[in-house]
Amino acid sequence: MQLFYNPDIQPDTTQFSFPKDESRHIVKVLRKQTGDTLNITNGKGYLFEAEITIADQKNCVVTILETTLQQPQHYKLHLAVAPTKMNDRYEWFLEKATEIGITSITPIICDHSERKVVKLERFNKIIQSAMKQSLSCYYPILNDPLHFKDFCNQEFSGDTFIAHCEETDKKSLKSQVLPKNEITILIGPEGDFSIKEIELAIKNNFTPVTLGQTRLRTETAAIVACHSVAFINE
Repeated sequence: MQLFYNPDIQPDTTQFSFPKDESRHIVKVLRKQTGDTLNITNGKGYLFEAEITIADQKNCVVTILETTLQQPQHYKLHLAVAPTKMNDRYEWFLEKATEIGITSITPIICDHSERKVVKLERFNKIIQSAMKQSLSCYYPILNDPLHFKDFCNQEFSGDTFIAHCEETDKKSLKSQVLPKNEITILIGPEGDFSIKEIELAIKNNFTPVTLGQTRLRTETAAIVACHSVAFINE
């Protein structure tokens, strides 16, 4: 199944026109014709089965035949991950986390961050592509970047964890995660969190955790955390 994405389709929509660029892609590139069926999601859990009624490169029009609501994953995972020095590593994390299952992502700017500028538009394209590839109808939320202190000083529901590399008392993430729960996990930059940041997180009720015996890259740690939570919720 090929999945298309458009956030403007609502559950009560009966007819929909694709914008010019996607109309051209559907009609000219994919060679879809009048009468062909498309599967579309709005990223909010809805899957729309639609029939092309006007196969125009500038204005492809579809009629909604059936609307279904995809069951959401029964846990909520928010990963706050420091931007990596190389953008492609962060993009890899976004792609794989979307495929595995994640609710929201926040880039956090830390004391040791080498990259402090985040290209949200590019990152959202990566997320959208991964969502369609994995046939998910839920679009993970990509939040605006926040400085570590501002992020930690928010109010959180569910369990909160900070994964760091300092030789202090830490628990295994797998031993702390409860199924069907809301979870927030902090993942630091290449140079790890600073001592001050770790202390601030603990003061704000983040539980220090380890992700294994080896030292992991930022993007690897984020994927390990994402998969650990998904595995426990299987």
